[in-house]
Amino acid sequence: MPTLRQSYHNALTSLSARTGTPLPSLVLSFAVLHELTAIIPLAGIFFASRQLGFGERVVGQFIRSDTPRDEPSWLNDHLSQWVDEGERWAERVGYRYGIFGFAKGQPLVATDRQASRVIAGDVANAVFAYGIVKALLPVRIGLSLYLSPSFSRRVLDPIRLRVSRLFRKS
Repeated sequence: MPTLRQSYHNALTSLSARTGTPLPSLVLSFAVLHELTAIIPLAGIFFASRQLGFGERVVGQFIRSDTPRDEPSWLNDHLSQWVDEGERWAERVGYRYGIFGFAKGQPLVATDRQASRVIAGDVANAVFAYGIVKALLPVRIGLSLYLSPSFSRRVLDPIRLRVSRLFRKS
């Protein structure tokens, strides 16, 4: 009986043979596409929600502790968790790069966030974009898997061939 590793290796090897692309190139193209399918929607959703004012309205629905939830549900739990993760992410990125209204290099103070549970402006838009991109994870993975062979053939293989020509003896 094959192990889990062997079954994955066999499936990836057959995919590589079927598509005509080397296995390392397929893995690298999946990784690049997976990151691109996160960064591009994150920026697009951030700027769209900034322009339309969605961020504050949507995020505001999940941080109000005075509104009781009728029943705990998987969706509400995950959305609230993603809002918290998104807020921490926005703070880290904001303090590191001086964006979203944070001063660059300013130390993160945990008591400020807990004292005031108001997320506004660009932070709310960043949290909203983070949550949407997080919710789109299954779509992003499927899209990355589907596009990996063609991305490998059209983008990575020409780069690999050019680099190998540089190091080849003349």
